[in-house]
Amino acid sequence: VQLQASGGGLVQAGGSLRLSCAASETIINISFMGWYRQAPGKQRSLVALITSGGTTDYADSVKGRFAVPGDNAKNTYLQMNDLKPEDTAVYYCYAKRWDGFGYWGQGTLVTVSS
Repeated sequence: VQLQASGGGLVQAGGSLRLSCAASETIINISFMGWYRQAPGKQRSLVALITSGGTTDYADSVKGRFAVPGDNAKNTYLQMNDLKPEDTAVYYCYAKRWDGFGYWGQGTLVTVSS
């Protein structure tokens, strides 16, 4: 299974972007799909996820601004609104199975200018 992320780019503060992540095939026994990000000099951290049951979870820093719709097993998105310069990072999509095996997509760069 390969994850393909897209949708990054340059946006002004207050703007919006929508990232997409598509799996090459339906992931069997998926636990969740989600998004991580890594800013320069920082560790990769969870941004948002959606579980197989449709439950979503968000980092405190993005609550109320980001949303993670998706079909839970093959495609997921990250709708980012009211973007801030501190949201600048490389964003990675990720999928995890119930047995603990995970898949990473390639990163997509989001740059928010002030």
